[in-house]
Amino acid sequence: MFKKFIIITIAIIGCLLAVPTIYSPAAKFLPSFIQPISLGLDLRGGAQLLLEVDTEVMFAEKMNQLYDGARTALLRRDKGVIRFSDLRNIGGKVSVVIRDSSDVSAARGRLRSELGDSVDITASGNTITLSYSDKERMRMTEDALNRSIEIVRRRIDALGTKEPSIQTQGGRYIMVQLPGVDNPERIKELIGQTAKMTFHLVNENISREQMASGRPPAGTEFLPLMDDPTQMIPVFSRVEVSGESLTDAQASFDQNNMPVVTQVFDSAGARRFARLTTEHVNERFAIVLDGKVLSAPVIREPIPGGRGQISGNFTVQSAKDLAVLLRSGALPAPLTVIEERTVGAGLGADTIEAGRMGTIIGVLLVILSMLLVYGLFGVFANIALVVNMMMIIGVAALMGATLTLPGIAGIALTLAMAVDANVLQFERIRDELRSGASPLHAVDAGFNRALKTVLDANLTTLIAALVLFQFGAGPIRGFAVTLSIGILTTLFTCVLLSRVMVDIYMGGKNKKIGFVKNKK
Repeated sequence: MFKKFIIITIAIIGCLLAVPTIYSPAAKFLPSFIQPISLGLDLRGGAQLLLEVDTEVMFAEKMNQLYDGARTALLRRDKGVIRFSDLRNIGGKVSVVIRDSSDVSAARGRLRSELGDSVDITASGNTITLSYSDKERMRMTEDALNRSIEIVRRRIDALGTKEPSIQTQGGRYIMVQLPGVDNPERIKELIGQTAKMTFHLVNENISREQMASGRPPAGTEFLPLMDDPTQMIPVFSRVEVSGESLTDAQASFDQNNMPVVTQVFDSAGARRFARLTTEHVNERFAIVLDGKVLSAPVIREPIPGGRGQISGNFTVQSAKDLAVLLRSGALPAPLTVIEERTVGAGLGADTIEAGRMGTIIGVLLVILSMLLVYGLFGVFANIALVVNMMMIIGVAALMGATLTLPGIAGIALTLAMAVDANVLQFERIRDELRSGASPLHAVDAGFNRALKTVLDANLTTLIAALVLFQFGAGPIRGFAVTLSIGILTTLFTCVLLSRVMVDIYMGGKNKKIGFVKNKK
C-alpha cells in the first residue's frame, strides 16, 4: 500500500509542476521553484546573433607576447645576459640572432625554460626561431572559444536577459539566441567590446612636435581619448596593472554626484596598484580600454587597499555597461556579428497555437481509440497518458529546459511510445486470458511479461536521445531533451502508475476485464 501511495504522490507532484505552464495565474499559489516552462526563440520570438571569434587578432597578440617573453628571457641579469641582435616578429614566427655561437645552446635552454613546452624552438646556425605548433594553435582557439562563450554568457546574464541560448557552431562561431529580445543593439554593443583594460603611466616628456608627427618613440604609444578621438594621449607601452586583476566593478557616484565606476583588485593587483600610486604621486596614469584612453587622471596620493575609481564623461547607463564589461572579464579575442536575425513574437504565437491544436487533436484521437478498444482499461491508459504529458512539461520546467518547436515534436513522439507501451501490456493480458488464466493472474503475467519489451524499446530510444543531446546543437538538443525526459516519465506512468490503477480496480479479486471475455 505504501508503494502505491508513493507512486500516486509522485504523479500528483509531477502534474503540479506543469500547472503554471498550462494555467499561468496558478503560479502565485504555488512555491516559487515551480515556474512555467521557458519558451525558445522559435516559439517566443526574439533575436539570433552569429558571432565570429577573430583568432587572427588573438594570435597576433600571442606573438607579441612571445616576442616580449623572448627578449626578457635573454636579458635576464640574474641568469646572465645573452647578447643578441635582429629580434623580429614576422609571419607568425619570432626569430633572433645570437651573436656568440657558443651561447646558442644556452639561449635555447633558457628560452625553453622561460617560455614553456607550448613553444616550438628551432635553431639554424646562430638564428633561433620560435613559433606555436599547429596543435597548440588549435588548443588556443578552442580555449578562446570556450572562454568567449562564458564571458558572453556573464554579460548577457548581467543585463537580466532570460533563458539565452549560447553555444558553439563550426569550431570558430558562437550562436546566441535571445528569446523575447526584439532590439538587440545594446547587447550587440556589449558583446562586441573586448573590454581589455590596462593601466599605463603617461609619458610627459613627449614634445608637441613629436605628437604632431604621429610617430611615438620606442616604448611609447599614442592612444586616442575615448571621449575625443582626435586628442591623442602619449602612454608608455608597459602595462603597470592589468584589468585581469579586477575582482569586481560597480557603477556609483562620486562626491559631485557624477557617475563613476568603482573597481576592486585582487591581492596581487592591489599591491601593484598601491605601488604604482605610491611611486608616481603627482604624475598622470592612463586607464586604457580596448586601445582607447578612458581617462588620464593625476595621482594625488597613494591608493592602498585595492579599490580605485574610474571617472569620465559617463552617463548612468554607460557606467553600468562598463561595470558589466569589467566584471565579466576581457574577451580573449574580438567578436564580430556576422549574421543577425529577428523572429517576430507573432510567428511564435502562431506556432504555439498550431502545436497546441495539433497536440489536442492527436491526444483526443488516441484517447478515443483506447476507450473503444480497451474500455475501462483504456481509461487507465488515458489517465497515464495525460499524467505523462504533464510530467514531461513539469520536469522540463523544473530543470530549466527551454521548450522549442522540435521539443514539441519530442513530446508528441513520447506520447505515441507511451500508448504503444500500454497496448503491449494490455495485449499480453488479453493473451493470458485467452489461454485460460484468471483475471488476477492475467494482469500480473501481462504486466511482467511485457515489461522487458517496454524497457528494451524505451532504453534503446533513450540512448539515441542522449547521443543526440551530446553531439547535437540547437533544435536537435531541444528535441533530445523532451524525448529523454519523456522516456523516463513513460516508464513511470506506463509501468508503475498504470499497474497501480489496475491493481486498485481489481482489489485482489478476479473482476471482469472488459476488453475480452473471461474463461474463468
